[in-house]
Amino acid sequence: ALEGSVFMGGAIMQWLRDELGILARASDAGPLAASVPDTGGVYLVPAFAGLGAPHWDAYARGAIVGMTRGTGRRHIIRAAEEAIAFQCAELAAAMEADAGCPLNVLRVDGGASADDFLMQIQANLLGCRIERPACTETTALGAAALAAQALGWPAPAAGADAPAPHMFTPARDEPWRRQQLAGWRRAVARAAGWADPAADPTPAGS
Repeated sequence: ALEGSVFMGGAIMQWLRDELGILARASDAGPLAASVPDTGGVYLVPAFAGLGAPHWDAYARGAIVGMTRGTGRRHIIRAAEEAIAFQCAELAAAMEADAGCPLNVLRVDGGASADDFLMQIQANLLGCRIERPACTETTALGAAALAAQALGWPAPAAGADAPAPHMFTPARDEPWRRQQLAGWRRAVARAAGWADPAADPTPAGS
């Protein structure tokens, strides 16, 4: 089993909502992001507590780069959505290298997986199929199944009895993926090592 950890994923939307005030509800992020054709060249690097895998940079700090006078809140929201997908794409690439085999399908769950826009962007960046189960809270479902088993009750629907998952298939080609990931890496390079270790001796997230 391989595990990858990032420090800021779906919580980016909470930050847009609670700290910047440009989002009324986290669930609005997908539709607002989809209302613009792209980010207008904007990248958001959510290194608020440093960067996790595969960078492991405790001194990276959050950054929004590529803004112009034409940048609006929808571009920033879309950049935040894409930041989640970029981080997952980096983790997938690292795991492919460690495992020595390609990723053919990504099965997702959790609150962010309900965001159709994010799931499609993720499929586009990974170049593989995304499968979202009918029940996205699979951790809770698994706990319920174990509890039911212990009590001798019928377990919640799973396996062959579960409803068919929703599929997201890539709608972009490899040159587009390379271009997008290159832009993300440029943005990450600007956020990397931003904090001064001498002024901040305790690594973020420690």
